[in-house]
Amino acid sequence: MKKNLVVIGNGMAGMKTVEELLSSAKDQYNITVFGAEPYGNYNRIMLSPVLCGEKTIDEIMINNRQWYQDNDITLNAGENKEVVKIDRTKQVVIAKDGSQVPYDRLLISTGSKPFIIPFKGHELEGVVAFRDVFDVNKMLSYSETKKYAVVLGGGLLGLEAANGLTQRGMHVTVVHNLEVLLNLQLDKVAAQLLQLELENRGINFMMEANTSELVDDGNGHICAVKFDDGVQIPCDLFVMAVGVRPNIALAQSAGIHCERGIVVSDTLQTYDPKIYSVGECIQHRGDIFGVVAPLFEQAKACANHLSGHGVASYKTLPSATKLKVTGINVYSLGDFHGDEESEMISFSDPSASVYKKLVIKDNHIIGVVLYGDTGDGAWYQSLLEQRMNIEDMRELLIFGQRYFQQESIAADLA
Repeated sequence: MKKNLVVIGNGMAGMKTVEELLSSAKDQYNITVFGAEPYGNYNRIMLSPVLCGEKTIDEIMINNRQWYQDNDITLNAGENKEVVKIDRTKQVVIAKDGSQVPYDRLLISTGSKPFIIPFKGHELEGVVAFRDVFDVNKMLSYSETKKYAVVLGGGLLGLEAANGLTQRGMHVTVVHNLEVLLNLQLDKVAAQLLQLELENRGINFMMEANTSELVDDGNGHICAVKFDDGVQIPCDLFVMAVGVRPNIALAQSAGIHCERGIVVSDTLQTYDPKIYSVGECIQHRGDIFGVVAPLFEQAKACANHLSGHGVASYKTLPSATKLKVTGINVYSLGDFHGDEESEMISFSDPSASVYKKLVIKDNHIIGVVLYGDTGDGAWYQSLLEQRMNIEDMRELLIFGQRYFQQESIAADLA
């Protein structure tokens, strides 16, 4: 007799777990999926290309509604189907419309929520996050009739939003409270090259600026942004892209142990052995997650245990950062700042907008920053993950895998 698996969250991590489970134990569960958005499963990280016009919503769909039907999965999608309660005693989930579904195993994949800074005016119309299809559609609508957009946050999402809105014809200003863009992913040299390139594309920047207030036009809509120093700039659309937080409210209300995220073991189980969790909502060995690669590895390990194989375990590895702006190649990995005991190997060609930096410690790569030429990113990542001793390749390492291999062949022939 089949067991009941209920999945809360129709995003990439949860559905990747279901896909893995279908491939290894297709007939083991009756699967029911709850999603708050009225869609199938789409590739959230491709919302940026949708915003700038390179993709459509249909083109970023991973699994449409027909896929759920073909795999005998019950999909409950839409605002009224959002799960509002988990009854762990009765082992049922309850949706906003009152419907209840029992579970033998439960997978929580509620993702994360955008962080909204509660300064004055943050609830005005025209203030949006950049998180889902609804946000993108709203930005696209504004770009057709409005002129001024302000993006708060010089991180990945902020820069991708700024690029998309600029391509849609808006006058865009990025506001960042620090000296360098992508401060969590790039050093100062790479960040300056990136800012110059984006300025050449028409994006304006206000660096080391602190927003104090969003100004009301008198009708409940934003009309300007005011800063601590008194400067004020016009604004029709304000995009807040200052990070996300694990969405753990539902799990907390059910008494599931949470810290920054839903705490899980190496098998992706919560403190309740019948309940698993994957994705941006979890905390594993103190880490929380905001990029796709680790989420897919979590899905594989989780599916392995849900299927009863019970041999996989999840291990967090460094994840590479890439910026989804066409024509700009950025790659970073690991500890790219280093410390007093580490060394730097760098290469810079400003005229070609190329910059490379490797951080070495005890003859191992511990961090990478690449700008302009990112072709060797995967190779450097493999050297880092395998903790390869690079002492013998040190002199040629910065020039990349192909150059290193060619020199090695020439040396062997000599």
